[in-house]
Amino acid sequence: MNEEWQCIGCGVHIQTSEPDQLGYTPKAAFERGVESGELYCQRCFRLRHYNDIQDVSLTDDDFLRLLNEIGTEDALIVNVVDIFDFNGSLIPGLHRFVGDNPVLLVGNKLDVLPKSLKPSKMIQWMRERAHEEGLRPIDVKLTSAKKASDIESLLETIETYRKGRDVYVVGVTNVGKSTLINQIIRQTAGVKEVITTSRFPGTTLDKIEIPLEDGHFLIDTPGIIHRHQMAHYLGKKDLKIIAPQKEIKPKTYQLNAEQTLFLGGLARFDYIQGERSSFTVYTANDLDLHRTKLEKATAFYEKHVGGLLQPPRPDEVAEFPELVRFEFSIKERTDIVFAGLGWITVTNPGVVAGWAPKGVDVIKRKALI
Repeated sequence: MNEEWQCIGCGVHIQTSEPDQLGYTPKAAFERGVESGELYCQRCFRLRHYNDIQDVSLTDDDFLRLLNEIGTEDALIVNVVDIFDFNGSLIPGLHRFVGDNPVLLVGNKLDVLPKSLKPSKMIQWMRERAHEEGLRPIDVKLTSAKKASDIESLLETIETYRKGRDVYVVGVTNVGKSTLINQIIRQTAGVKEVITTSRFPGTTLDKIEIPLEDGHFLIDTPGIIHRHQMAHYLGKKDLKIIAPQKEIKPKTYQLNAEQTLFLGGLARFDYIQGERSSFTVYTANDLDLHRTKLEKATAFYEKHVGGLLQPPRPDEVAEFPELVRFEFSIKERTDIVFAGLGWITVTNPGVVAGWAPKGVDVIKRKALI
C-alpha cells in the first residue's frame, strides 16, 4: 500500500489489508476514494454516513504517546472499564499519565450484572480497586451503553466535573467504549457537526472530536489492547459467546472435593479440598459448563477441547494457549475471578485452583454478592 495516501477525515495513513488496524479501508472503497479525491478510512466513513464509531486498537507505544499528550492538556478524563472484567480492563499506570487532570471512572455493562448485586456495593468495590492501582477517581459511575437514560445521566455527570474543559474518553478494547460514544453522539445536539481529526503531531492517532455546546470537545481515543484480556485469544464468534449480552443468570453446583468444572474449554475450576459445598458460577448465559472428576480432568480436557469443550473452536482460533494453574486457600466467602470470563463464588473454607490461558489472570477477591 502506497504510504502517501491519507484519510482526509483524520489524517491516518490508508491501508487495505488489516481491518482491525488504524487506517483500514476496503480496496474497492480505496479505489473510489482515489478517483473522487474523497478518500476516507472506514472508521471516518462510517462516522460521517452512519454516525457510527468503530473501535480500533493502537500499539502500546502509540497509546503511551497519547496518554502523555493528555497529561499536558487541561481536561476531564473519562476512563471506561468493563464491570464484568474490571481487572482486565484497567489501563496500567493511568494515574501516572493524567497529570493533575481529574478522572471519572465509568463502569460500563451494568445491564449484565445480576440484579442481586447492589450498584452501591459495586461502586464502593470499584473505588477500592482503583485506589489499589494508584488511581484516585473524582467519582465512580455505573452505566449501560444500551440505555438512553443511563447515557443522559452520564452526560450530566460529565458536565458537572468538566468545568468548561475538553473531555477525553479512554479505555482498553472490548469495554464497550464505542457503543457508549455512539449513544452520546445520538443524544448530543449537532450530530451532523461531528468531525474526525488527528491533532497529535508526528503520529496518526485516530481521534474523534464530538463538539460540545460551549465550543469544547468530547474526544474519543482508540482503545489499547490489554495483553491479559481473555478476548485477546478469541475470534469474533467466540467472543459473542463469552461476552454477556443480557443479565447473567447464576448457576449453582454442589461439588465434593476432587471435582472439576470446565468453563467451555477456556478455563477450569478445581475443588481440591473441603466439605461438600455449593459453588455459584457467574458467566455469560451461553457458555457451557461441564463437571468431571479432578483425577480425569487433564485427560478429559486434552480429548475434548474445541469439541465438547468450546469455545475455543478450531475454526475461530489457530492456536489457543495452554491453561496455567493458580491455587488458592479459601477462609471466607470468596470470588475466584477468571479475567474476562466471569467468576465463581466459593462459600465455604477449602482449597481450590483456577486455570486460565497463559497470560490471563485468575485472582481471588472478597465475594461481591
